[in-house]
Amino acid sequence: MSLVERMRRLHAEGHAREIEHRDETGFAGTELRSAAVLAAVTERERPGFLLIHRPSNMRSHPGQVAFPGGKIDPGEDAVEAALREAWEELGIRERDVTVIGTSDIYCTGSGYAITPVLAVVPPDIEINPSPTEVARWFEAPVDFVFDNANHTVHSAFWQGQERRYIEILWQEHRIWGVTAGIIANLAKRIAW
Repeated sequence: MSLVERMRRLHAEGHAREIEHRDETGFAGTELRSAAVLAAVTERERPGFLLIHRPSNMRSHPGQVAFPGGKIDPGEDAVEAALREAWEELGIRERDVTVIGTSDIYCTGSGYAITPVLAVVPPDIEINPSPTEVARWFEAPVDFVFDNANHTVHSAFWQGQERRYIEILWQEHRIWGVTAGIIANLAKRIAW
């Protein structure tokens, strides 16, 4: 069975059941802006998610690890936005992406409703990161980041309230906050 076939089966099975969904709804305002991210999995013996480090000089979330993504423009759906952002940030061509489907919307404390778009990309995909949007990119194995044993729950006070968040450490990369929350939700949906 190919990775695409396996992912389609797991996506369908996982989205046919209820999960305990985590996000930051309790900290989000009433007006949320729509956004999308591309959760691209490389088709290799040990598949991995493509992730980026945002440049340290960015206005929002500087230096953090993220999936490629951003705001949904007028007239776009989540899939179109995720593919556009992956092109703008990593130079990933739409023709190289096999979309599996969307997953649970993740509401953030910063006012976004993010739709993850799960996809598969070739193992030898050409990556051309935009230096204004990407400090560097890396691949984290799906089996590692989906493993609950690698999810550490932390808490911190932000805007006068205690917030709990997940942190996943892969090599020298600290995956936390929204990105780790999306991964944790996907791990509950996709029985890897």
